[in-house]
Amino acid sequence: MIGIQDTSSPTYRAIMGNGLTYEIPKFQRDYSWELEQWDDLWQDIESVLKGQEPAHYLGYLVLQTGDNKNYKVIDGQQRLTTLSIIVLAVLKCLKKLEEQKNDSENNRIRRESLLNSYIGYLNPVTLIADNKLKLNRNNDKFYRQRLVTLDKLPQRGLNVSEKLMKQCFEWYERKLTEKYKTGEDLAGFVDNIVDKLFFTLITVTDELNAFKVFETLNARGVQLSSADLLKNYLFSVVDKKGSHDTEIHELELLWSQVLAKLGNEKFPEFLRIYWNSRNKTTRKNDLFKTIRGSINSKAEVFQLLRDLDDKADLYSALLNPDDEFWIGRNKLVEYIRELKLFGVKQPLSLLLTAYEKLDEEKFEKMLRIISILSFRYNVIGSLNANDQEKVYNTIAMKMHGGSGFSTNDFNQIYPSDDEFTTAFSNKEFKPTSRNNQVVRYIFGRLESFVCQHEIEYESERYTIEHILPESPSEEWNISEDAYERCVYRLGNLCILEKNLNQKIENKVYSIKKPVLEKSSVKLTIRIAEENSEWNEDKISKRQSWLAKQAKSIWVIN
Repeated sequence: MIGIQDTSSPTYRAIMGNGLTYEIPKFQRDYSWELEQWDDLWQDIESVLKGQEPAHYLGYLVLQTGDNKNYKVIDGQQRLTTLSIIVLAVLKCLKKLEEQKNDSENNRIRRESLLNSYIGYLNPVTLIADNKLKLNRNNDKFYRQRLVTLDKLPQRGLNVSEKLMKQCFEWYERKLTEKYKTGEDLAGFVDNIVDKLFFTLITVTDELNAFKVFETLNARGVQLSSADLLKNYLFSVVDKKGSHDTEIHELELLWSQVLAKLGNEKFPEFLRIYWNSRNKTTRKNDLFKTIRGSINSKAEVFQLLRDLDDKADLYSALLNPDDEFWIGRNKLVEYIRELKLFGVKQPLSLLLTAYEKLDEEKFEKMLRIISILSFRYNVIGSLNANDQEKVYNTIAMKMHGGSGFSTNDFNQIYPSDDEFTTAFSNKEFKPTSRNNQVVRYIFGRLESFVCQHEIEYESERYTIEHILPESPSEEWNISEDAYERCVYRLGNLCILEKNLNQKIENKVYSIKKPVLEKSSVKLTIRIAEENSEWNEDKISKRQSWLAKQAKSIWVIN
């Protein structure tokens, strides 16, 4: 994996029970775990202690270091903080036993040993803690001055995340008090779990490599907080230049506004699309490096976040045809609904620019062109999306320079009629939720164009019928090879009323034919009227005929 200095699977003891230090960057997310997460972790620990599982996996821990002694916690801060709070809750229980004169000396020794092993050194005179774990700017003071010192916790004056940390500490303290009555049992609890809780540890040398790790793992379905890494960089730029509290507050406000509109998961993709709407196309894995090389001043950070805040609403609306952003703009809604159906993201950067630079009439024209292009190029042609994105980016840059656009700008990615009809004539749609919707859409548009007849193709009244069934009976007498070539071809599909479809299932064509004639869908009736039998030749001829009609529907003119 690019950018990784080291990977391993250490236990919590190996991570914390040594002379290493861990710092959560000051502008990363505050502590946010709540009862659901605390209880989940407790149940996982309980299952290990009961022998129901040999160990518990805590997921990825991404660290950054330059010296292999001091580490920044790039991802995993919520888990590390909570585990530290559990250890502190154990220490609090031991301290109570000391105060109750319950095996006081031994419990003092246990408490100090656990403190030094997993929390850090506490100066007995100043009570200043030299902790193994340093939290972010909003949480470290409370952690260091209140939790580590085991003092009575304040009831008022806490911020949201401090309240959560306090509640977490008190919740685990109650759990431990209910279950463990002696200092030996409490110390044994810690000694047991630190060897049975483990991570996948990824160590990187700098933020660029950390970002590549995030993007690689996110692409594999492991959601890590690349948004937090970017936030930390942007805020550190402002902080390095000498910031006032009001500036940091304004940044926090802008950042939270953007994330409130999008969420952590959608933010990285939005950022890339925004960036490519006004700069040369940047690949996902190069985005952080590019931004770090371009955004180096307070003014640039503030401008970026204000632009992101401004464009987040439009971005969300471009993904959702039902967004209130489009109320009363029915034609725009139609095209945006098609883009959503097609599942294309490549045009979004251009559309962000187009909405800013064009009047509504020209923006509608561009949407129409892009919808037709997406159908020809992506849905039917399955062509290279990277080439397409470069063309969209070129047009966006041209518009940022003050120019308009023309249909000729899209010629490079507009499949010719011959290319389109060839691809359409051979197109298959295997039964997935999206493919089923696309097939309904195609036949709905064909029905309107060929038969001048509108049907509610999205209605639950209709289903997609495979004339040659997905599970044909032996009576079909078709070879396995011919079946594989034909069953999912568009020429073998039609829209049919659900009640009629239930009557024919996998029956032979001679039984299906009179049922197809009863449909209200004229293209479906046409199959029965024009074909006395159904085989590979009939499927191919029908699909070629559909392709000729399609080139006149999905056409830029």
